[in-house]
Amino acid sequence: MLTEIEREHLFLLGLGRPPEVRYQKKDGVTPRLQRVLDALDPTPAIIRTATWYVVGWNRAATAMIMDYDALPPEQRNILRFIFLDPRTRASPSWESVARFVLGAFRVDATRAGAVHEVEALVEELSRLSPEFRTMWRENDVQGPHGERIKQMQHAVLGTIAFEYSVFAVDGRPDLSMVVYNPTRTEDLERIASLVGIKAPSE
Repeated sequence: MLTEIEREHLFLLGLGRPPEVRYQKKDGVTPRLQRVLDALDPTPAIIRTATWYVVGWNRAATAMIMDYDALPPEQRNILRFIFLDPRTRASPSWESVARFVLGAFRVDATRAGAVHEVEALVEELSRLSPEFRTMWRENDVQGPHGERIKQMQHAVLGTIAFEYSVFAVDGRPDLSMVVYNPTRTEDLERIASLVGIKAPSE
């Protein structure tokens, strides 16, 4: 009858460690979280689950990354884009990015107690992508992946470099927020112009 927070507190008091993680899937984001995403415009930002399904995004993310609204929810998985989308695979750095993403995904799913939840996705990608099947069997893991530089190729704006950071969502261990901050102020202004938003002043 305990809440998750009460259960964790009891384990910490009695055993000196948190309980085994029990993954609880919850669909979508709250209006509050969506307002946080919207407040970050024109900086692209998304919210993903521990199984790397995108469940929230802002206008800048739609313009720079993908129109998630145009996809059914079951297709909004980052690993699917990395391993099955020909546009993603055309990048010269595809293999190193794919290995990093897969290693980080493995850590996130395990940490959230979602190993069983990703079995169907792993089976599907193993069947459709020989590269995924090979990399998955290597059991590589990537640790801390909070801040990195990512290059994005946009049809109108060209190549833009982003510092991307991953943040935990308070009270939602199943979610992470990923923020893509342009490394150059002029690129932020160009994104703002593209999506019809006023860029923040210095």
